[in-house]
Amino acid sequence: ALSSAASDVYKRQVIIIGATSGIGKGLAERFLREGNTVGITGRREDKLQEICSQNKNCFYSVSDVTKDTDTVRQLSNLVNRVGGMDILIFCSGIGELNPELDYLLEKPTLLTNVIGFTNVVDWAFHFFQKQEWGHLIVISSVGGMRGEGIAPAYNASKAYQINYTEGLRKKTAKLPYPIYITDVRPGFVDTAMAKGEGLFWITPLDKAVQQIYRAILRRRKVAYVSKRWKYVALLLRMIPASIYCKM
Repeated sequence: ALSSAASDVYKRQVIIIGATSGIGKGLAERFLREGNTVGITGRREDKLQEICSQNKNCFYSVSDVTKDTDTVRQLSNLVNRVGGMDILIFCSGIGELNPELDYLLEKPTLLTNVIGFTNVVDWAFHFFQKQEWGHLIVISSVGGMRGEGIAPAYNASKAYQINYTEGLRKKTAKLPYPIYITDVRPGFVDTAMAKGEGLFWITPLDKAVQQIYRAILRRRKVAYVSKRWKYVALLLRMIPASIYCKM
């Protein structure tokens, strides 16, 4: 059973970046069902409207994280409409299989997963510092543990998110007030992001959302989804580069 302190996370103001589909949408619907007030962002207004039409405690803002200044302005307005921000979940991310190293495929991944990501989480961190508490959650990936020849920008961008998130966690350790940082590292989840042949251990979306939700409630520092991917990550770290690069 969850402690009363953890369950207190339920009734909060939650902002989710990238909630039009997949994990972001699932988390938005879950937080709404538990009585939270939720603000969601994404590029597809029809998808955002569909989610919010079912709940009066849902607010949305059409936003593209690659547009730095507009993103911050939209987020600030959304927080005001929601009534505050206790939790921010960065769930926006893209990635393409790119064995030919086509830069036109790599660039959008970098703009979203690195530049857009940094802009949003820095803004959120400063917001939490000003109010002297908060919880930042980043949906990174097990893919960030090592490089990958068929999707080099995606794996590298997720490695960036993992390390950047850890850097923010180090900053919180020196603060006199509680700011929590959670790095969620999914393996393959049954969403449009799961691309390629021979995928294994594909986690159903509902199961992934449930595990992420519980990790947020428990304010975990790092969470693997599904949990078995923790052992894959451990194995990936142990494989020598001379062997890994031939796999």
